Amino acid sequence: MGNEVVDIRVGRSMIPTVYSLADLLCLVLGLVLAQWIVGYPFEEPLLVSVAGIVAFRVGGGATGLYRRCRGANLASQIVNSLGTWLISMSGLLLVGTLVGVKAGLNRAEFVIWASVVSGLLLASRLLLHTLICGLRAPGWKSHGFAIVGVTDIGIQLAKNIDASAHLGLNFMGFYDDRPADRTAELPDGFPDKLGNLDDLIEKARRGEVNTIFITFPMRAEDRIRGVLDRLSDSTASVYIVPDFFVHELLHARWDNFRGLPVVSVFETPLYGVDSIVKRLVDLTIGLNCLLFAGLPMMLIAAAIKLTSPGPVFFRQRRYGLDGKEIRVWKFRTMRVCDDGEKVVQAKKNDSRITPLGAILRRTSLDELPQLFNVLFGEMSLVGPRPHATAHNEQYRQLIDGYMLRHKVKPGITGLAQVNGFRGETDTLDKMERRVQCDHQYIREWNVWLDLKILLRTFSIVFSTKNAY
Repeated sequence: MGNEVVDIRVGRSMIPTVYSLADLLCLVLGLVLAQWIVGYPFEEPLLVSVAGIVAFRVGGGATGLYRRCRGANLASQIVNSLGTWLISMSGLLLVGTLVGVKAGLNRAEFVIWASVVSGLLLASRLLLHTLICGLRAPGWKSHGFAIVGVTDIGIQLAKNIDASAHLGLNFMGFYDDRPADRTAELPDGFPDKLGNLDDLIEKARRGEVNTIFITFPMRAEDRIRGVLDRLSDSTASVYIVPDFFVHELLHARWDNFRGLPVVSVFETPLYGVDSIVKRLVDLTIGLNCLLFAGLPMMLIAAAIKLTSPGPVFFRQRRYGLDGKEIRVWKFRTMRVCDDGEKVVQAKKNDSRITPLGAILRRTSLDELPQLFNVLFGEMSLVGPRPHATAHNEQYRQLIDGYMLRHKVKPGITGLAQVNGFRGETDTLDKMERRVQCDHQYIREWNVWLDLKILLRTFSIVFSTKNAY
């Protein structure tokens, strides 16, 4: 249930309004602080304030900023708010450039204002999240919720909500129409929270239970309809949690097509603000890495040219986002450049590897040219490592869900690589474990996971384990 499955709306939540007012205050206070920093008032502070507020509201509407703040964890709230502010400022600059209006700010003043507001948005999210969790932890304004169906997914749902104090939900118990010996075993902490449906219906009518989740198997259609009919005589909010969520979904979220609700089963986690944030991280860090590595790359290129005949770079066909073919750049480390129907993986003491190539492969320096793939938008700094096209065609027939790793851009490094699954995959089990890591990365992606993987990559980049 770690995926984004339901947007829990607890009554008429004031949380979006609180966040909206806090953001408004950040924009205005940010302008005041920016003027204090520069030491003089801006030419048209009222115009700047109105333009910033309008741009942020429009940006927030496009990104669903306040719809997504309910039930979102702290990291998501920070990324969404800062991403929305970045989009808003970019739009403001674009409109101002097109119509020739500077909104009363020069470039330096604009950067200072945008930076100050970013800091205030970050601080407000931290403060409000801490405050809401602190108030709700002892039960302040908590709403009672119950789960119909003592099933595996129902138990997992109870655990997840219990670990999310910021939702403001107080667990009232499990309810089922079957005897206890026919239901799933309750975990520790829930032994005294099991009742029958009659009890639940009565509590819902009295308003003691505000939110109800039905976790019966989807095949139990008659039982589900019966519960819904009885609950219609109450004001409780009712959700059905489909039991197919017990399966290994890649990335699940609700959506709708012209009013028809649908749920994604195999989907990318990168949409809206998240995709923009990831791309900005790629460009920012990628450009800095390229500037830092520029001189070493030129020296490596010269060394390759002097020590063995052949080209400096090797471009190999691999699958990118959505399985589209891309050409991945690498420094040539072998005496051959295999890119046909059959590609033999490098092995320990492989005679095809040049002496210099062995050093480059052990230190992963042969991957540096892939920074160009990142800047061109074909790859990301972090993601599933791309395999040769021939290997893709081989393993897609042997491993279930293999091609799902292409729901995000391939990366220079990835979760599999920092967990030890780099280098030769001479057995099917090794490739399966690599693919499992790739799926885990897609399911659990967030910008902090990317940064963590990058830091771990830098710490192990000179390790010789599995690299040859």
